[in-house]
Amino acid sequence: MDLFMIRNGKFAVNFLCFVLIIFGGVSVNGRRLLSQARPKPSNAAPFARWLVSESSWGVLSTIADDLGGAPFGNVVSFSDGLPNEGSGIPYFYLTSLDPTAQYATKDHRSSFTISEYTLGTCGKIDPENPTCAKITLTGKLNLLDAKSEEAVTAKKSLFAKHAEMQGWPKDHSFQVYKLDIEDIFMINFYGGPKPLTVDQYLHSGQNELSALM
Repeated sequence: MDLFMIRNGKFAVNFLCFVLIIFGGVSVNGRRLLSQARPKPSNAAPFARWLVSESSWGVLSTIADDLGGAPFGNVVSFSDGLPNEGSGIPYFYLTSLDPTAQYATKDHRSSFTISEYTLGTCGKIDPENPTCAKITLTGKLNLLDAKSEEAVTAKKSLFAKHAEMQGWPKDHSFQVYKLDIEDIFMINFYGGPKPLTVDQYLHSGQNELSALM
């Protein structure tokens, strides 16, 4: 009986792994689960939304006034919404002790870059290979009113994706910031950047994303 249970247990585990792989539930190198399968590269808007929604961190660049206006890139965690409910808009939980938040209060112009490589879905190719997608969202980084409904919802989505944030020091003045997107640059295949407007990006919902896989 014990041997029978062990064999059936192994079969169940293997079958579950097979299902997850088929439906895009696990990354190629097994580093993390993915909630959505990878859309076709030709479907620019759904692909961009997928890349942002599945990612958990990127490089946020602001204008450094103390460096003569040079760009200052910083690795930051983010969330665009609760699992499978992403809005496509990146929200950040930043401390005013960090240069990024300090620069943003003086000059809101910012850009946020994400690489598909971190998801483990690029295989063994180099992150700079065009088939390993990358996206840069450019716009204004704005501090949200802590009492607003948007800030409360954004904080929930941030904590859902980054549980550790809830325990960060209260005296570090962490606040929710939002990137108001004005331009999108994405390469996810050969042939240069995909033509993609902000309106197309924001109005590509989860239903459309699922339909175009």
